[in-house]
Amino acid sequence: MKYYSLACALCLLLGACKENVTKEEIKVFDVVHPLITDTTYERTYAATINSIQNVDIRNKIKGFIEEIRVDEGQKVVTGQVLFRLNNGEIEQLIRKAEAQIMSAQAELKGAEIEYENTRKLYEKNVVSKSELDLYATRVQQNKAKVNLAKVEKEQAELHNTFTVIRAPFSGIINRIPFKKGSLVDEGSLLTSISNNEFVYAYFNVSEIDYLDYQMAKKKSNQVKLLLANQTPYSEKGEIETTESEIDASTGNIAFRAKFHNRAQLLKEGSSGKIVVPVFYKNAILIPQKSSFEVQGNIFVYVVDAMGKIKTKKINPAFRLSNFFVVNDGFTAKDQILLEGIQSVKEGDRIKVRLILIPEFN
Repeated sequence: MKYYSLACALCLLLGACKENVTKEEIKVFDVVHPLITDTTYERTYAATINSIQNVDIRNKIKGFIEEIRVDEGQKVVTGQVLFRLNNGEIEQLIRKAEAQIMSAQAELKGAEIEYENTRKLYEKNVVSKSELDLYATRVQQNKAKVNLAKVEKEQAELHNTFTVIRAPFSGIINRIPFKKGSLVDEGSLLTSISNNEFVYAYFNVSEIDYLDYQMAKKKSNQVKLLLANQTPYSEKGEIETTESEIDASTGNIAFRAKFHNRAQLLKEGSSGKIVVPVFYKNAILIPQKSSFEVQGNIFVYVVDAMGKIKTKKINPAFRLSNFFVVNDGFTAKDQILLEGIQSVKEGDRIKVRLILIPEFN
């Protein structure tokens, strides 16, 4: 009897222990369904900045720099005088051309008088028709000399205008390499001028990104710019155009975005990153906190209807702030383990508590 009672007590104790162990093994974990929704994400591309207008200022004639009327970094307006070259030699050419005009006109007048006298004699049959034609030819030759002298004067006057170099448009003067008194050859770079009221940002995208952008049902031409110091630029830009060809060597195509530059912060040759918003329809969002990585691959734990844990690999298309976005492989009814991934393993059975994504977003 004594042994029977002891055996019963031992059985009750073992049963209680077994029940406690079972209760401790089946824990409750939070799970979520993947969120399927339309979303927008951002892609960044390296960009170079160019002024809307940027040209070199060069002289068309050889000469000495007589005046420099601007300074580096100065704002100028269209038509403003920037440089003046010495024009003494050209003024002499103008005076020479004027003298040649007067000489040619005098010769022409004499030829016209001779022609008129010969014409009167011809009418009286004193001279022949060929002699009259000869004097008519001399008149035409002297008219040609007058016209040639006038052209030479116009050419000298045109060269004289080249001694004054003006701003082709309003902008900012860049470096001036020559000083007053310098002898400059024809075509020397005197300075350059930039119109930075607007700037162009050029950036290259892959053929795949180009097709995704062009084929998107919902897209915006507006883009943002990150400056070289990673500071967001205050003005939003707009994609205006793309190149007509894809570069066969790189597989890229260039886009051009235009930005207003009211503060004159952006300069010719600046760099930055263009941020392009991309619309994504029916994106499958999986919380990043649910994932773990093994040998460079990303996995999550999925719980089936029986509470059994299975490992599932995900292939993210891109990342948002708190989510991976995948193209396929999941449905809205899948149960993904949210937390506690370090406490379970493949094949474990658990109890689940479904929570909504907005609770932790």
